[in-house]
Amino acid sequence: MELTTLWHGVIMGLVEGVTEFIPVSSTGHLIIAGDWLGLQGERAATFEIFIQLGAILAIVWIYRDRLLAVARNVAGDPGHRRFVLNLLLAFLPAAVTGLAVHSWIKAHLFSPVTVAWALIVGGVAMLVVERLRPEPRVTHMDHVTPRAALGVGLAQVLSLFPGVSRSGATIMGAYALGFSRQAATEFSFFLAIPVIGAATGYDLLKSRELLSMADAPLFATGFVVAFLSSLVVVRVFLGYVSRHTFVPFAWYRIAFGALLLLLRRGA
Repeated sequence: MELTTLWHGVIMGLVEGVTEFIPVSSTGHLIIAGDWLGLQGERAATFEIFIQLGAILAIVWIYRDRLLAVARNVAGDPGHRRFVLNLLLAFLPAAVTGLAVHSWIKAHLFSPVTVAWALIVGGVAMLVVERLRPEPRVTHMDHVTPRAALGVGLAQVLSLFPGVSRSGATIMGAYALGFSRQAATEFSFFLAIPVIGAATGYDLLKSRELLSMADAPLFATGFVVAFLSSLVVVRVFLGYVSRHTFVPFAWYRIAFGALLLLLRRGA
């Protein structure tokens, strides 16, 4: 394994693991990091999507008891059936829209400039939602209604635009719909499993002819680092949202997006 390949995998895996589940756009940060490292083109974009599986594995591991209980008892437990139905309802809008526009988005919107603007606009939207401070009506996964789940799914469609952030769209969408911060965050985590799993599988299937065994070291390194770093970040973030607002993430998005635009203008 070449040293540069190893370090590229480590850096990109860290970027993915640190940013996937907080509302700052992992895809946006991966595009920027990939541009900085010189990882560009179709194969690089596929790598950026693939390492999201490492982050998703961290969610599966952390919530393994809940997921196993659902898998074992979904047929006989109304609460578990409602949980699965809610995830399906929240999954469908982005899945259907993504199938229609995935190739166009990957070809035309994966650039630092589009990411920068999405970061800024998303940050402003987060400040507005926090300013409104909706009264929380959903404080636990068992309290989520099908209508609320569908609303979160519609909000998630916005995240198809690189830089908006899947977690940002779902967390803030849920928060605006009356979820508590912790319930919104956990629902976003669970929803990431089918969404990212399906998106990654679809992209790998379409891009399989571009890949070779020579790519395996980079993909494996990014996957493992994304998994390990996500384990840490998810636990820390859950503790954070139980006591704090999302305002710091909003200002980070705005500042980082503005910095990117300044750097591109000066280049």
